Amino acid sequence: MQKFMDEDFLLKTDTAKHLFHTYAEKLPIYDYHCHISPKEIWENKSYENITQVWLYGDHYKWRIMRAVGIDEKYITGDSTDYEKFEAYAKALSLSIGNPLYHWSHLELRRYFGVDEILSEKTAPIIWEKANAALKNLPCRKLIEMSNVALIATTDDPIDSLEYHKLIREEGAMKTKVVPAFRPDKAVDPARADFAEYMGKLGEVCGITIQTIADLKNALEQRIQFFHENGSRVSDHALDYVPFVPATETEVNVVLAKALLSQPITSLERDQFRTYIIKFLAAEYNKRDWVMQWHLASIRDNNKRLYNSLGVDVGNDAILDVHLAKGLAGLLNACAEDDQLPKTILYSLNPNDNYTLMTVGGCFQGGGIPGKIQLGSAWWFNDHIDGMTAQMRAVANVGVLGKFIGMLTDSRSFLSYFRHEYFRRIACNLIGEWVENGEYPNDEDMLKTIVEGICYYNAVEYFGIEL
Repeated sequence: MQKFMDEDFLLKTDTAKHLFHTYAEKLPIYDYHCHISPKEIWENKSYENITQVWLYGDHYKWRIMRAVGIDEKYITGDSTDYEKFEAYAKALSLSIGNPLYHWSHLELRRYFGVDEILSEKTAPIIWEKANAALKNLPCRKLIEMSNVALIATTDDPIDSLEYHKLIREEGAMKTKVVPAFRPDKAVDPARADFAEYMGKLGEVCGITIQTIADLKNALEQRIQFFHENGSRVSDHALDYVPFVPATETEVNVVLAKALLSQPITSLERDQFRTYIIKFLAAEYNKRDWVMQWHLASIRDNNKRLYNSLGVDVGNDAILDVHLAKGLAGLLNACAEDDQLPKTILYSLNPNDNYTLMTVGGCFQGGGIPGKIQLGSAWWFNDHIDGMTAQMRAVANVGVLGKFIGMLTDSRSFLSYFRHEYFRRIACNLIGEWVENGEYPNDEDMLKTIVEGICYYNAVEYFGIEL
């Protein structure tokens, strides 16, 4: 029987162990998509106890706590931080097979030197050990310990980027911290806050947004502002990929209705989104940016929970939606104008892996390795089965050797060892192929493939100077 989480955790063959320990283990982390706060990085935020850094805002953990019947008081309520930690210890001990079990123990070991297994019984001693270690671990130290080369945060177009500027001007961090452009509020005219947001965007840009030309002018200004502040990546959250071509006149009609907060039909919504996303793609392409689409999530499903706690509280799920036709149409519309940027496609639904791979594969080329990427297994899929299935899909109908690898997609400074988890899984999969005689035991090529997937492919793909 293999010991729990020993040095060869998840590595089932000698080849897998060799690849991980020789090539993958010590590489820097290139975290090209996360929700870390640049303000907290600038302030070098410290934490009084492990609950604050581990459980505050972590809806992954909240979901399993609810699933074992823990009262909301001990999840997001007014109980003490220790009571919340103890409640999580109880939930985690029952979560066999859940990636949180592995992530949590990796984090306890790597950051706090805690080797004990977390349970209700061990919670008191682990609480004391972790809190003692945290006294010397402000967030910048956690980033340094994790060997992070780059952090790309997620930022609204109207953000001043003041904390990015301060971090850059200070020049004290080895880690590069850059903003990513997230224009969701400007893309969907059916949002309840769309008209209000147009006012804020116009104010930042010094214009009154009344027409599509005004909106494009404002968005272009903000893209350029982000570009000047180091951004080379955008991100869009889309339930599905819209593709309903429309003229500027037709889209102006939709904008006029939205500015008056009038109801928008599904057709009008998709006309508007198609037009604006295509415009944005061209602007990204002009600046050699990477465009990310996060697809197929259905959000805020439990309205009682949403009304009491708001968004991002463990209230979202996988959306079963057809993606192929809209995806092919919109990518083709961009490509026909030679304005398709490097693009990463993520779906929350693992059934979409082959759809995204085969449609995206139609638009590879232009001398750009892996121009259209199937994004790493995301959210409900970033576990052993999900990561393995995603990489098998890339390998089966694409080129795994040019895959850009893992990201955290997290709000926590303790999430960087998800990269280690991914690297172990990737090395195990590659090692399995080699030992099965499905790929030659060619040391030079295996080194290139493993190091590329774990780090260097992303460095090349995003092109952000480190």
